[in-house]
Amino acid sequence: QVQLVESGGGLVQAGDSLRLSCAASGPTFKINIVGWFRQTPGKEREFVAAITWSGSNTLYADSIKGRFTISKDNAKNTVSLQMNSLKSEDTAIYYCAADGGLVSSNVLAYDWWGQGTQVTVSS
Repeated sequence: QVQLVESGGGLVQAGDSLRLSCAASGPTFKINIVGWFRQTPGKEREFVAAITWSGSNTLYADSIKGRFTISKDNAKNTVSLQMNSLKSEDTAIYYCAADGGLVSSNVLAYDWWGQGTQVTVSS
């Protein structure tokens, strides 16, 4: 079973930056895509960004395009999400997810999920 552990969340002010990390362990050879999603109370989980395990292809939600960057550290089996120019509406629990399929923005396309990390942006 692939295990994912997120880290890097916290409380920041609007305009600040934050870097989230997702460490994968277990049979990582099964992973083809890693995605970041976020969720606020009462709302559905929302796609943020995704990357292939090779790091060659990326996909971004329009709402964060140009501010967030997803990347893969091949040596550490870690996927990071660099978040710049944060806004109050970026406040959410951020989840890392992985799957063996094709890169996708669909939450249902991901089999393995981390526990999430809270990001709070104060205005």
